[in-house]
Amino acid sequence: HSGGSFEFVQSFIGSWFGRIILLGFTWALVHHALGGLRHLVWDTGRGFDLKLIEVMAKGTLIGSGVLTLLIWIVAYAVR
Repeated sequence: HSGGSFEFVQSFIGSWFGRIILLGFTWALVHHALGGLRHLVWDTGRGFDLKLIEVMAKGTLIGSGVLTLLIWIVAYAVR
């Protein structure tokens, strides 16, 4: 393994395009985790009302966006 490969990856991730990819990856991970929590609720036999299903789906989308922004704000503040 060479230091050149590490420097290449680090410069790519540090670029504006790399950060957009990381932002999307962060959102995907958070969205997947919240979807898992939603399915966990369903596994208990709850949350099958059609109105509640729609609320939970929208909550997953909105929540994943908000949590992703919070994660990035904290990451930049700690940086």
